Amino acid sequence: MTVLTVIRFVASWQDGGVSPSVIIAVRHGESEANLAYRLAGDTPLVYERGDDEVTLTDQGRAQASALGRLLATLPDGEAPELVWCSPYLRAMDTWRIAQDTWGIRPLPVTVDARLRDQETGEFARYNPAAAEERFPGERARREAEGAWAYRPPGGESLADVVDRLRDLLADLRLRAGGRRVVIVAHDSVVLGLRHVIAGDPDARLAAVLEFAPVLNASVSVWRTGGERFELVRFNDVAHLPS
Repeated sequence: MTVLTVIRFVASWQDGGVSPSVIIAVRHGESEANLAYRLAGDTPLVYERGDDEVTLTDQGRAQASALGRLLATLPDGEAPELVWCSPYLRAMDTWRIAQDTWGIRPLPVTVDARLRDQETGEFARYNPAAAEERFPGERARREAEGAWAYRPPGGESLADVVDRLRDLLADLRLRAGGRRVVIVAHDSVVLGLRHVIAGDPDARLAAVLEFAPVLNASVSVWRTGGERFELVRFNDVAHLPS
């Protein structure tokens, strides 16, 4: 695995347990909703399918296959041993295709609701243009509260996502200590993991938005030798077809 950059973090969530030796966080491949929103651009769009039901485009499936080919290149001491996956279809499909392409026996998979995408509540079926049409006062409230703290009506903030990820990583200490784990989830989850693993205070949560957007099928890797995690790569898409 090529080391693009190495940044050392003290990970406060490690206290009281044995951390996984490697965390590989992957955003799902391009989804049908990703494509529909991109094609709509600034035109209001109502996307009828539920967030948990959206699957991959042809491009997303190609990206998942590329992920599997990347994993196949890793030596035994770096390849993942366990999988934690979002329950959303686009994430599970990404892992299924990647593992099939990799060609190994199936790894143990834990489907965990704490890895679901950030919930957008009443905005769930609307692209930003449509949401602004229907909720004209919400943009001002988001700007006033800050993107990381803002909760859409009935939805979650990035801070809420971070809270559930802290709980999930505590479970990883107990259930995956010392092992190599791949997490297949969503852009908000990968950003939240960067914040939690770094041990940053929530007063600095806004800073993690500087690393957005997390790209489809991108790979982010943390490795630990004990008390510290090293961020080996973040939001890396060098393995994807051009």
